[in-house]
Amino acid sequence: MEFKDIIAVPGMSGLYKIVGSNKNGFIVESLADQKRSMINSQQRIMTLTDIAVFTNSDDKPLYEVFQILHGQNGGNPGIDLKAEPVAMREFFKTIVPDFNEEKVYNSDIKKMLTWYETLKDKIDFSKPLEEDEEVKGNSGESERPVHHHHEGHGPREQHAKTTSAKTRKKV
Repeated sequence: MEFKDIIAVPGMSGLYKIVGSNKNGFIVESLADQKRSMINSQQRIMTLTDIAVFTNSDDKPLYEVFQILHGQNGGNPGIDLKAEPVAMREFFKTIVPDFNEEKVYNSDIKKMLTWYETLKDKIDFSKPLEEDEEVKGNSGESERPVHHHHEGHGPREQHAKTTSAKTRKKV
């Protein structure tokens, strides 16, 4: 399992991975209890790679926050998830010192620490996050062949006078 394959579904607690799809939506499996459920295709889902922490400068991706947390505490969150919100904020300040205190709520901090607790045994945070092949391509060039259009392959110009009698509308 990779970090980019994990999703969060607003309105549903926990983390999930997509195991299949059908015409109505996706089949997901909970990482906590391996129960499968159906998600409607109209429902919003977020991959964890799209989530970042608001900071006073640039936003910090969630994977980098988890890497720092993993490096500082050797795999343990370092705080009880039922601790007071003030204590959790002070602890989170040791991980991301410049997080925006107005935009990052106590519930967000608790959710991130809970997610880390769920993922710490399933994902190796000591390695850098692998990007998609299209994103990290060499010197920004894509590997797809470029299709060249020639004069003989384009659409023909048609005039109203040259259409066949079958396609002309009778008045």
